[in-house]
Amino acid sequence: MQRPSFIITIDTEGDNSWKRSGSYTTENARYLPRFQELCERHGLRPTYLTNYEMAIEPRFIEMARDAERRGWAEVGMHLHAWHSPPFEPRLSANDDRNHPYLIEYPIEVMQHKVSLLTDLLQDSFGHEITSHRAGRWSFDAAYASVLVERGYLVDCSLTPHVTWASQRGDPSKAGGSDFRFAPSQAFRASRHDVTQAGHGGLIEVPMTIIPRLPLSHRAMPAFALRQRRVNGLAKRILPNDWLRPAPGNLETMQRVLRRCLAEGRDYAMFMTHSSELMPGGSPYFPTSQHIERLYDMLDSLFGEVATGFDGVTLSDYARQFRAGTAVPGISNDRGRVA
Repeated sequence: MQRPSFIITIDTEGDNSWKRSGSYTTENARYLPRFQELCERHGLRPTYLTNYEMAIEPRFIEMARDAERRGWAEVGMHLHAWHSPPFEPRLSANDDRNHPYLIEYPIEVMQHKVSLLTDLLQDSFGHEITSHRAGRWSFDAAYASVLVERGYLVDCSLTPHVTWASQRGDPSKAGGSDFRFAPSQAFRASRHDVTQAGHGGLIEVPMTIIPRLPLSHRAMPAFALRQRRVNGLAKRILPNDWLRPAPGNLETMQRVLRRCLAEGRDYAMFMTHSSELMPGGSPYFPTSQHIERLYDMLDSLFGEVATGFDGVTLSDYARQFRAGTAVPGISNDRGRVA
């Protein structure tokens, strides 16, 4: 009997972008071989969703080329609009601090940024780039159409039960995307609304996020959640469990895994950032001791994964889904068709 898929996605980007300093160093590339080795030891195949500064980082290119050549990884695209060519126009007085969303740019700029980064990745890795995650989880139908034009197969930007509306990009705009009502499992997206099933060309594979309580953010009005203070309070009162490592959250991730199996889901998606695998590369793992504890957690988690899931890359899962073979008996038409 075919087992559900386990998809590891790594937002592969420069060091500690949470600082918003305008400095784009890539020292975390030195730490990725250790993570790749851990994945391979457990039979897992990570997908490195790669942004501009890492697409030109020789150490990452060498490691990822080797992993792809051996069939143990995939390189996809991850676009940080504020630091991906063309660098003009600027949307605010300080884009390096504000981190505007790609969907806030004119459509012709969106197309140009997507094309340049796609071409760069294809030149670096010698194959078509077919998988994608948007920077800062900001995605819409216009963005999806740009990806389809460039031959992308799959996107994993949707975060069910979560809204980013309180997180500003361009200070003059309304904020990030609201994905609270997006499906929790994979679907073919509508051309008009990426949170609805339809007949568009892009397969959506949402992040694995499970509300801890029966009541979730879906019960709250959108206008209230646009306020940062209200949204922060809602996260504390109505927490969502992500398949994403944080200090001391092994039991949470294990609980998510077991829920996926109990609910008969055909995949579970794990994510982290490449810089979170380096001491001081993020606010969450500031020291070498934190990194060692992180690897102890990941070793335990991936060991449990290997007993119930099969490791696949994001594009491989999407191809199985498109062919109707992800898991027998699970339809590839989920949600209301729009």
